[in-house]
Amino acid sequence: MRTAEIIRTTKETDISLTLNLDGAGISEIHSGCGFLDHMLTLFSRHARFDLTLTCKGDVEVDYHHTAEDIGIALGDAFSKALGDKKGIVRYGNFLLPMDETLVLSAVDISGRSHLEYSAPVRAKKVGDFDTELVEEFFEAFVRNAKITLHIMKLNGKNSHHILEAVYKSVAKSLKQAVAIDEDYRNEIPSTKGVL
Repeated sequence: MRTAEIIRTTKETDISLTLNLDGAGISEIHSGCGFLDHMLTLFSRHARFDLTLTCKGDVEVDYHHTAEDIGIALGDAFSKALGDKKGIVRYGNFLLPMDETLVLSAVDISGRSHLEYSAPVRAKKVGDFDTELVEEFFEAFVRNAKITLHIMKLNGKNSHHILEAVYKSVAKSLKQAVAIDEDYRNEIPSTKGVL
């Protein structure tokens, strides 16, 4: 099983996280932010990753440190759980419709950290969550997971729908990319021999 456990404590957040890439999409999320709990729960479900997360953050300030540090911890766990990356499909992409919204994501588990994020929303907040923190979350995740990730909104008006479609699309792309290709189970999917 490809699993990892992360304990990350700073002056701003205290995070405990476990991740199982070969799970059933079971999650228990307590981030201190209802909207982020919702996004991470559906991320876990659609990726079929088992995820447990507890975060005690300085939410009396705002959710910035919480969102960013959870992205760091999740990215770190993702990288550790993948190990040497032998046999993985490596690439994944998913075009996700949600009512009026359409979001495309594409991932390369490349060992190189790069995010292209183009999913603007009208609202500054969804509930009490600053919508700009979604990009911060994914920037932190990508940097620590060492992956290339493109996220693009092709259509959409409702801010909640757009952000939810982003998390679901990325989950589906990652699910494809981490899958084991039985024809190449003992090979690194790169001509360089390393990812």
